[in-house]
Formats: sequence, structure tokens, C-alpha cells
Amino acid sequence: MAADARAGEQAVEKQLKICGIKRTIDVSILYLAGQGLRSIPSLSQFHRLRCLWINNNKIQDLTFLIKNHCLTELYLNHNELTDISGALKHLCALQIVFLHNNQLQKLVETVKELKGKISLHTLNLFHNPLAQDADYRLYVIHALPSVQLLDRKGWKSGNHTKKVPFENPEDAVLVRAMTRSVMEFSCVDWNKVATCQERRLENKVEEPLKKMTIQFK
Repeated sequence: MAADARAGEQAVEKQLKICGIKRTIDVSILYLAGQGLRSIPSLSQFHRLRCLWINNNKIQDLTFLIKNHCLTELYLNHNELTDISGALKHLCALQIVFLHNNQLQKLVETVKELKGKISLHTLNLFHNPLAQDADYRLYVIHALPSVQLLDRKGWKSGNHTKKVPFENPEDAVLVRAMTRSVMEFSCVDWNKVATCQERRLENKVEEPLKKMTIQFK
């Protein structure tokens, strides 16, 4: 158990080093996928953590998420979870939750854990024993009316389809950077714009204005 705990701590430390992050307050995205982890240390120090990838590991419990109230995206697929009771109820900001390819068996308890999350729009629960229930889809849709996409591997944004989770952390960072909203600022040198009086007095063709535009992502 000590070895498992240390492996989890090292994975977190490695990821922070890769991203060049020195202050825990600056951590909003954490990628710990595909490292064979059985245990993850408490992430309570990351108060602003929004997106967490821990897919493709061997995680069996989620006690490390006690204080991560800002989480909006949580990728838990391809692990060894059998029960999530008491683990996600306090995460009210969740929008995307991937839990497919685990061993979740209790449909009612699992859905109850996700109730009340009015921002939750994407949920994957397929390839779990609970998904074999005959009324599975109807029950989930009725109990979680905010969910727009259930058990889909990708969802459309414009003319593109995004697929998650990402196999490479650099891909995740790039996609998120490219999909951020754009801020645009434009400026013109108004000293070169003729006034109404100047236009009447001077009979010459005005030069087209030069506009400088700067975009921020």
C-alpha cells in the first residue's frame, strides 16, 4: 500500500514539473492517465482544479476528491471502481463525467450520487454491470434531466467532433487552448481621420484607414 501511495505522489509531482507549475493555486488541469496507479494522494491542495484525467489506471476509490469543489470535467473511465457513493455528491460544478469501463453495479446509488448537478451535460456509464439493466437508459434520462449526451464517445462542437480522454497531455492542452473563447481588440489612428470640415475644404481622395487587430486566446 505504501508503494501504491508513493507512486501516486510521484505521478502528481512529475506532472507539475512537466507543466512548470510551482504554486498549487495555479493548477487547474491535472493529467494522471495511463500510469497504472492504484492510489492517488489527496488533491485537496488544488483548490482551483477544474479538469482531472485519471482514466486507464487501477483506481478503486475516490476519497482523494474531498475538497475539489471546482471540478467541471472528470475522466474516471477504465479503472476498477465498484461504487462511487459519497464520492461525487459535493462536486456540484461537474459538467462532464466519464465512468465507463469500470465495475459499477448499483444503478440507483450511482445515479443518486450525480443528482442535483444542473450543469452536468455529458455522462458515460457504458460497459458497467449497471448498464445491463433493462430500464437503464430511461432511468438515467429521467433522473438526470440536464444530461444531453449519455454514453457517447465523442460530442460535436461546430463541424468537429472532440474525443476524450486524450492519450497525450500535450494534446489535451492544445485542444483546450484552441477551443477557448477569443478576445479581439482593434485600434485606429484617429489623428489621420479627416474631420467633416476638412473633408469639405480639401478636395482629395482619402487614404484607407489602417486598422490593427490583436487576438487573445
